[in-house]
Amino acid sequence: MQKRKQINKNNKKHTIEFENNSFLPELYGNHDENLAKFENYYGVAISYRGNILEISGDHESSLMAADKIMELYNELDNGIILGIKDIDVFLKSKKIEKDKFLIKTKNKKIYARSKNQEKFVDAINNNDLVFGVGPAGTGKTYLAVAAAVQSLINNQISRIILSRPAVEAGERLGFLPGDLKEKIDPYLRPLYDALNDLMPKKILESNMDNGVIEIAPLAFMRGRTLENAFIILDEAQNTTNMQMKMFVTRLGRNSKMVILGDITQIDLPAGSSSGLKEILKLVPKDEGIDVVNFQNKDIVRHRLVDKIVKAYSKLEKQKWINQNQFL
Repeated sequence: MQKRKQINKNNKKHTIEFENNSFLPELYGNHDENLAKFENYYGVAISYRGNILEISGDHESSLMAADKIMELYNELDNGIILGIKDIDVFLKSKKIEKDKFLIKTKNKKIYARSKNQEKFVDAINNNDLVFGVGPAGTGKTYLAVAAAVQSLINNQISRIILSRPAVEAGERLGFLPGDLKEKIDPYLRPLYDALNDLMPKKILESNMDNGVIEIAPLAFMRGRTLENAFIILDEAQNTTNMQMKMFVTRLGRNSKMVILGDITQIDLPAGSSSGLKEILKLVPKDEGIDVVNFQNKDIVRHRLVDKIVKAYSKLEKQKWINQNQFL
């Protein structure tokens, strides 16, 4: 992570020198509108030359402005994007505690990179059925798998079950080459990737060989009752209503279920309704159930992902308007 080289704290002037210039256009905003927001909010004057930014005002206000600007700079370095409409919210938000990790596994500590990530992990810890809904790149799958691994390490559950619909983007398993494992592995690769990052290789292989960790397509869940387990369904927007009903009714005693999806990325055939969209309408507001909605500002992949997601969302919205304007 790129850090500031220094903040020189004089009586009424604070100077920040940035090491990485590539984030500065986004930090300053179009026509310096982000800096203007900081000036108005903290009552300071901000000027800059290249990678050196100078904040003038009373000592306390300019120091707070400097700290908040560095917080935004580090968020940009982490791949998080805040548009001009989000700056007001960002200015009023409390700083995420960087030394407070959300989840600890044998391989690493997982830190919050957005407020909704904190909210999501808190929801998992305090509920039996949790829905994480939002765009790609917000960390939904990774955090859910990390929470499952932590629960296994802490002996809160005896097994982890990870599942996804095995039919996406119009492809059918029967038309793909190879045996069953070779057919379904590409669909389940994001789950394997998360596990490989969170657990030592030998422990992961042993747990999978012993059935402690199971990764399987959604169809394999039928007829089972899953007890003492942490169960995750990824890409749930690509389930049908019947599949979703089948899956949620697998929840057994001392189990936790996390359902993840993005309702803007539905790959079901035309005429099929998404089981995720329907259950979000039906799910009761009850103790033990929570829904966490991620936003574009929660995206923690490359900063271009946010722009791409917004472009696709705009396109999908326009398609919906065109399809329904004469109804």
